[in-house]
Amino acid sequence: MSEIYVMQRANGDVFALDHSRGFCVPLFHSNSDAMTARSRNGGMLLFKPIALNDRLLQEIVPKEGRSDVALLLVKDPLRSLKHGLPLERAELLLLLGNPA
Repeated sequence: MSEIYVMQRANGDVFALDHSRGFCVPLFHSNSDAMTARSRNGGMLLFKPIALNDRLLQEIVPKEGRSDVALLLVKDPLRSLKHGLPLERAELLLLLGNPA
């Protein structure tokens, strides 16, 4: 299973950006990419990188038919977090090695 990281606060909140249709959750390829993005975005200072697990998947991955949460795979953590690759739920599951 490939590791993908999200930013999470101690109380369990996951970092998300305002998006035109709701929220956008940035995803990162590595812990260091997430920390680099955090150093460039003051809104992420209270968040730390957490490997995406089944519980977090259920919490943040939009269910089929829901469009208020967008997933964005950040390719370059030095650029704006909004310049990532949009992912659908099925694409994320395949990337994580979970075809379900």
